[in-house]
Amino acid sequence: MSKGLALITGINGYIAARTALTFLQAGYRVRGTARSLSSTKALLSSIPADLAANLEIVEVPDITIPGAFDKAIKGVTTVAHLASPVSLSFTDPEPVLTAAVEGALRVLESAITEPSVESFIFMSSIAAILDSESTKTSFDESDWNNSAERIVKELGTNTPGHIIYSASKTAAERAVWRFRDEHHPKFKIAAINPVFVAGPPVVLPESKEKIHGTTKLISDVYSGTELAKSGVPGAFPSYVDVRDVARVVLFGAENPERVNGERFLLSGYHVPAQGVADVLRERYPEREGMIERGEPGKGYEKGFGYPKERFFDGSKVVRVTGVGYTPWEETVVDFVESVKGIL
Repeated sequence: MSKGLALITGINGYIAARTALTFLQAGYRVRGTARSLSSTKALLSSIPADLAANLEIVEVPDITIPGAFDKAIKGVTTVAHLASPVSLSFTDPEPVLTAAVEGALRVLESAITEPSVESFIFMSSIAAILDSESTKTSFDESDWNNSAERIVKELGTNTPGHIIYSASKTAAERAVWRFRDEHHPKFKIAAINPVFVAGPPVVLPESKEKIHGTTKLISDVYSGTELAKSGVPGAFPSYVDVRDVARVVLFGAENPERVNGERFLLSGYHVPAQGVADVLRERYPEREGMIERGEPGKGYEKGFGYPKERFFDGSKVVRVTGVGYTPWEETVVDFVESVKGIL
């Protein structure tokens, strides 16, 4: 017997696909939204047949228009809103902020009209917590990115892509909490704020170049890219396993009272390229000549903990759920094993 019907927006995304599979494995029926049905073919073929029988897709070409989710919300018990523009290469902030904020509001507006909805999980980001202008060294769920939206207003189309992304995540999450305060929905609301996400994809990318951006650090190092040039240039290398993100979304759906009104910072490990290389060279000794040796053990803490200079406190989600983070070594190896064929 089904545990209920979960709506997952933007279901063909990297995190959303893993979340859909996690819900299906837990006994839920899943309804996913996508801009086009054709874009979900790879996902549908990647889900085991016995689980795919409980998965349906609804086409929502434009998530910003009023009533966009009215059809998709019918009979839904839990909503995981994961559809949002994701890129560090944005050039024009206006459409990005509009899509992020209006998309979240459209789902909420539809959800508040559907009596069956019990929980709403919003996928936010560390980008809504970490303020680039802050002098703090430690961040947790009480922190907000208070500078990104102002910088976007000041710089307009000259705003760096990562700032646009940060502003969009911040504005969208703030909009969700404002909606809750103004409309007092009967369903419970929580936000998930992960750092960079890595780990095995549900859908195998078509090529190495199509690998999800935040997992690029692992594929770069494995493929022999110089450590200094691997991953997202200039980024603070903080990672959490995609399976942990999906697991926490599921926890929120199944424990609405415990997560209501809460934000959850998911921050597993601080891992520079050297940390990836050390794991890979040990696990794949046959690639020692390919993977740059660098300076083993340098630049990261034992166990891949956070340095004192910048600490993301992701302990709250461990206390609440009672489950720790997937070990970094497992994230790396499982990812490589899943995509080896295209590396």
